[in-house]
Amino acid sequence: MADRMTYLTADGLRGRGWTDRMVGELLGWPDVQGRDPRRRSMAPVRLYLLARVEAVERSPEFAGRAEAAGRGGAAARAAAERRRQAVLAAVAAEPIRVPLLPVPELERRSARHGRLLADASRSAPGVAPPDASASASRPVARAGPPGALVRWQVDYLQHALGRYDALLDGLFGTVGRAEAERLLRRRILKAVAGAYPHLAAECRRRLR
Repeated sequence: MADRMTYLTADGLRGRGWTDRMVGELLGWPDVQGRDPRRRSMAPVRLYLLARVEAVERSPEFAGRAEAAGRGGAAARAAAERRRQAVLAAVAAEPIRVPLLPVPELERRSARHGRLLADASRSAPGVAPPDASASASRPVARAGPPGALVRWQVDYLQHALGRYDALLDGLFGTVGRAEAERLLRRRILKAVAGAYPHLAAECRRRLR
């Protein structure tokens, strides 16, 4: 393996402002290519002679490409920030309409929803799913772990309000999406607490 002090890897080039396209068009083939025995990956390591890289970096062509790449990156970041702000504004402004049910009906639906989720999690592959009609016919179980029915009610209402997830469209795998998800979750839980005061303590617990 060549002396790494006189060569740059592809990552090293990116750190100096090179894009993959600039590498291909301005440097072409690597000066050294092989497998690094210190890595498990079988992918070849591409090395570029530092002196050649520095010579290209002094050229007007490189300066023009680097400036254009910087503008493109800045434009993409600005567009992403505008999308983030727009989604956060939409989440903050959208009215959260919680379905209003008599408490016994809410308990019945929530218990059924909780049982179905529990049955699904226990079902092994290849086993027929539980009979939903049988689950629906069972009475609401007030026994069991303390607070289970309250937790089921909040779970059910959050599930029923899942349509508001559409507000997050346009934010994929970004810090902005995580921020918007937290804001939406907070607004939904506060709306649930306002609509059903007996669930307020559980909603506050989830907001911590």
